[in-house]
Amino acid sequence: MATRLIATHRDNAEIYHGEDLCKHKSRELLDEICLPKGLLPLDDIIEVGHNRSTGFVWLKQKQRKEHRFEAIRRTVSYECEVTAFVEKHRMRKVTGVKSKELFFWVTISDIFIDDPDSAKITFANTSGISRSFPVSAFQLQEEEQEERDGNQ
Repeated sequence: MATRLIATHRDNAEIYHGEDLCKHKSRELLDEICLPKGLLPLDDIIEVGHNRSTGFVWLKQKQRKEHRFEAIRRTVSYECEVTAFVEKHRMRKVTGVKSKELFFWVTISDIFIDDPDSAKITFANTSGISRSFPVSAFQLQEEEQEERDGNQ
C-alpha cells in the first residue's frame, strides 16, 4: 500500500538518497513543520521524498525499527516505509507507525500540536482515540539545549 502511494507522489517530489543526507533531511523536514526532530528516530534511511505541492512525504529505511521513548515509557514501531501528508504542526494520514499500549500495537494516523504554547504533542488513531505527551519527550538533545539557552 505505502509503496503504491509513494509511486503516485514521486513526480515533482524532492528525493534524497544516502543515510547521512536522509537523516539530515528528515530532521530538517520536522523542523520545517515545527515538530520535534526526535519524532522519527530512524536508522539506515535509504530514501526521503517530499512532494511540496501535495504535502506528501515518505521515508524508507533498510529494516523495521522499534524505539523506546523513555520519557513517556512508550515503544514505537517504524515500518520500512513511513508516509504522511505534512503541514505546519501536523502529520496526517500517517502510515507505518505504531505505538505499543499495554500488550497491543496501535496504529498512529495523526500527529499534531494544536497549541504550540501548551508544549503538548498529540498522537491519534483512525478511530479518533488520542493521547498527548510533552513535546520535550521527542526532542533531540541539541533541541533541548537550544531551548534551555533560549530561556536564559
